[in-house]
Amino acid sequence: MKRQAKTRELAAALALRGRRELSDLLNAAPPYRMLTQNQRAPESLSKPPRAFVKGDKAYGAALLGGRFALAGEIVEIPEQDSVWDRTAPSKRFAESLHRFDWLADLLAVEDPEAPLMARRLADDWLTRFGKWNWFSWEPHILEGRLWAWMMASDTLFSSDDAHTPKRLKSAVRQTLRLSRCLSLMPQDKARLFAAITLRLAVLTLDMPAGLQARAQAALDHELAAQLLPDGGHASRNPRVTADVLIALVVLDQAADARSVALSDEVNRAMDRAAAFIRFCRLPGGGLSVFHGGDEGDSRAIETALKHVGGGEGRGFNVAPHSGFNRVQAGGAVLIMDSAGPPTGPHSADVHASALAFEFAAPGGRLVVNCGWSEDQPRTWREAVRATAAHSVLTLEETSSTRLLSQGWRRSLLGPRVASGPEPVKARRNEEDLGVWLEASHEGYRREFGLSLRRRLFLASDGGDLRGEDSLFRPVEDGAPDNPELRYRFSIRFHLHPSVRASLSRDSLSALLVAGNGDGWRFRTDGGPVRLERSVYLAAGGKPERSTQLVVSGEAEPYGGGERPPNRVRWAFQRLGRVGAAG
Repeated sequence: MKRQAKTRELAAALALRGRRELSDLLNAAPPYRMLTQNQRAPESLSKPPRAFVKGDKAYGAALLGGRFALAGEIVEIPEQDSVWDRTAPSKRFAESLHRFDWLADLLAVEDPEAPLMARRLADDWLTRFGKWNWFSWEPHILEGRLWAWMMASDTLFSSDDAHTPKRLKSAVRQTLRLSRCLSLMPQDKARLFAAITLRLAVLTLDMPAGLQARAQAALDHELAAQLLPDGGHASRNPRVTADVLIALVVLDQAADARSVALSDEVNRAMDRAAAFIRFCRLPGGGLSVFHGGDEGDSRAIETALKHVGGGEGRGFNVAPHSGFNRVQAGGAVLIMDSAGPPTGPHSADVHASALAFEFAAPGGRLVVNCGWSEDQPRTWREAVRATAAHSVLTLEETSSTRLLSQGWRRSLLGPRVASGPEPVKARRNEEDLGVWLEASHEGYRREFGLSLRRRLFLASDGGDLRGEDSLFRPVEDGAPDNPELRYRFSIRFHLHPSVRASLSRDSLSALLVAGNGDGWRFRTDGGPVRLERSVYLAAGGKPERSTQLVVSGEAEPYGGGERPPNRVRWAFQRLGRVGAAG
């Protein structure tokens, strides 16, 4: 389905940009800042918020040695130099640096030098950028920095540090700026996190009741607008929902410590988000990987879920608003993307993953999507959004969802969706023997005249996953112009890096050994299976090499997809323990 950037959408983006530039121009003037950011700061924090997302000690140790690894880039800083005086290798690096995304990692190091370095870097930032800077005070950067400072309150706002009053004064100024520029942000995930951060900051800094009420109202509005009825976020990214839940739990704990009651909207949001996260978790505790997300911090997720409670029931198996189906049997879990991408700002990070699935057994993840993490090099970003980076059929190496092409529209709106696979239809049938899922999309109909249908069956013991992928021409489209044409397709099954794969002699099957030594057999009637290189980006850190199973063929431009070559059947079947773990 074609999605043109409508005139109203473009006009709204232009108007928002104009308001942002006017706001920046005003804030560049000292008198305006004195007028809008003049508020008494507390002398100390009596009850600082508690962070339960722990930093990475290895990254923190590298920071102590002057090695800044941010957004897939590395900068070495000699001891006598300041990172704030160096030219950043990329905009993403600079954003992460000024957001203080590295602060939790540094403070995770059990070394007395770590808090000293944290305070020194914060003070150096204040010296250079504390009054105003066009880049560093951008709303999404400001939000990240303020959250990082709140989570590091014990270090940055210690009562026995002579520089604490200066940092607290800056935190108040940043909070006031965030409260004024929240409405200047696009209504996407960044704006929701900014609203949560604002509510936490005004609470922690004991700011006036009027500002606290406005911050609560802004948060309620964003939660109602962005959190779907089934608990998922409008971006369809499970990791975003997990981060929202974690941030709300931090806020809730901070409010409890001060005997402050948050709104009913916040409580409802936590309950819904917790249910959705339980829906998205795979064996091992990590999240399923869809639409720009990664596995997440399983320990922080577990802590947040325990705080919310209410997870004793079975939960649900269809997230109709977020667009996912879940099948759980015998300890195995399958999650399928059964919807198209969202519209507007929320589509700027989505992937072309309609009908893709992830499959995990008690021994670990087996079939995955390539995924994404903000720690990865930006050079991977466009590639992993393509259909070929997901476990699904790709026709003529074309993505089922297309993004805005390079040009002024993309510069203004970002890499949003230009056309999607809608309509995406899905239904399920649960039987004693197992669960059937059937879904279809029309992402290839306009260009190639073919629709895609996928049928999946997971047996009740979790040890037999069968699938059928079909390309068919809708009857109402009539006969194709050239029935002699053939369209090349590839069905990909990306394997988790812990899975080892080897082909049979006839290349019609493959033996898979999971990380714990459990064996699985992959079979197909669609012709030779190939083993090709793949990459897994969803674990964070460096990209991990992995393997993909690829079944290819040439589809006819007509037919109902009920026979070869337009139909391919395949199966993953558990064999038992066939190898050593590791």
